[in-house]
Amino acid sequence: MPSHAAGQRRVRRSVAFGVPLALLTAVAVTGTAVGVQSDASGETRDKGSAPRVIATAKLGDIPLGTFSNGLLPGTVANDRGVDLGGIGSDIYPAGRKGEFWTVTDRGPNGQIKIDGKKRRTFPVPGFDPAIVKIRVSGRSVKVIDALPITTRSGKPVTGLPNQEGRDEAPYTYDAKKPLTYDPNGLDTEGIVRAHDGSFWLVDEYGPSLVHVSARGKVIKRYVPKGLKLRGAGYPVVEALPGVLLHRKINRGFEGLALLPGGDLVMAVQSPLSLPDGDAGDGSRTARLLRFSPKKQAVTAEYPYRFDPVGVVDPGEDDTSELKISSVVAVGHDRLLVEERTDKAARLQLVRLGGGANILGDRWDDAATRPSLEELDDPAASGVPVLRKRLVVDLGTVEGVPGKIEGVARVNSRTLALINDNDFGMTDGPEAFDKDGRLVDSDVETSVTYVRLPKGL
Repeated sequence: MPSHAAGQRRVRRSVAFGVPLALLTAVAVTGTAVGVQSDASGETRDKGSAPRVIATAKLGDIPLGTFSNGLLPGTVANDRGVDLGGIGSDIYPAGRKGEFWTVTDRGPNGQIKIDGKKRRTFPVPGFDPAIVKIRVSGRSVKVIDALPITTRSGKPVTGLPNQEGRDEAPYTYDAKKPLTYDPNGLDTEGIVRAHDGSFWLVDEYGPSLVHVSARGKVIKRYVPKGLKLRGAGYPVVEALPGVLLHRKINRGFEGLALLPGGDLVMAVQSPLSLPDGDAGDGSRTARLLRFSPKKQAVTAEYPYRFDPVGVVDPGEDDTSELKISSVVAVGHDRLLVEERTDKAARLQLVRLGGGANILGDRWDDAATRPSLEELDDPAASGVPVLRKRLVVDLGTVEGVPGKIEGVARVNSRTLALINDNDFGMTDGPEAFDKDGRLVDSDVETSVTYVRLPKGL
């Protein structure tokens, strides 16, 4: 979209949330819509015997400065030509047909090598992560509401790293100047909405579980014991197992599910770096944690075993590419878990049985050797790994884009998938032109509906 279009957008006020919303009807772009019949219950029905894409819709161009300053005026001085993106971090049904809650991650970021070392860049450091409500309408995705995530006093949390020495150092878009760490900063990923209208999010920095009010203010942030985060503008509680301090950089919590009884399940994106990064990179054992909002405590921890990377993504041989990006509740104690690389994804069904709970045992002790992550066959060592069953290999379904990070259950046989387009950014100095404007990757945010042959 030409830059002059930003000034032509009108900002309206949201009656429901008291913050500016859309500016924000996204333009319709080319997509695919497949006719699907519905019965009286709203369930789609067809005679297909294999998973297939039944509809695709795409988000149009919304200048990031227009979006951000409409929510919190003055936060973004220069968006460097970046459009709103990154809302594919997760997707959660909003109650009405075709409407979903999504959440951005920490904002546009990339990597540039300086003197042989990679630096993490934040081209729009004033960007504030936001909860974004969308509506899938025909072939377009439209933003119908948005909430900035703020401290208790209403200041932006930002997406900047929290702690020197633990998080990557932040730099300007060209990786030449360091930026300031922010103890309020959140790299938001998973999202669910509670029955009282508040939101729960997970974050990769802590990693942390974040409770957010219906207006976007952080109520409380739950972090691992021993994190010692100081200076945040909201309450920080050390309520998570300390072993999580060994999360891989940029691989904290990514998936979040709300079980029917009210408990939450958080997924660590990758195996922990125990005893070191090499062990974590070579491991196929990740961890899921169950959290009780009533008790404000973790009540269970489950070992989860990835399939070999070549099974998830044929042709890939780097085990460290395996990630969990989404978890979805499909019953009282049943969960869909998304195993993925950037190119492929598979959805597995697990049952959260009490027999697989390792909370508080020796595997939560960082001094244990071999660590859980070092075990080639955890089950043979007496570790109660969750049993799983493959539901769908999305890599075999024509029309599913890469880097799917959010999955929502529309009904018993239909899933909504959303991809993370990284705000159109790529790594390296060529991501921006000589004037410091983004050279867009042309990867767009899309919502894709997939029809399963059998109900969940």
